[in-house]
Amino acid sequence: MKNSQVINTILIIAGAALLLYSIATENAPVYLKIIGLVIIMFGLFRATNFWVETKDDHKNEKEEE
Repeated sequence: MKNSQVINTILIIAGAALLLYSIATENAPVYLKIIGLVIIMFGLFRATNFWVETKDDHKNEKEEE
């Protein structure tokens, strides 16, 4: 489970870095902006799915005790 969060964070940061780079340079192709945005959105999608799956884990731990 912990590796999933690390992968999501890396995807979000990599997408943001690519998007910022493509915005900062003058002659960057539009494809870099699109790819950066898609990577960010994919990372956010994975992160929100992970949060939804694990949102009630603390309740299960209390019930087991």
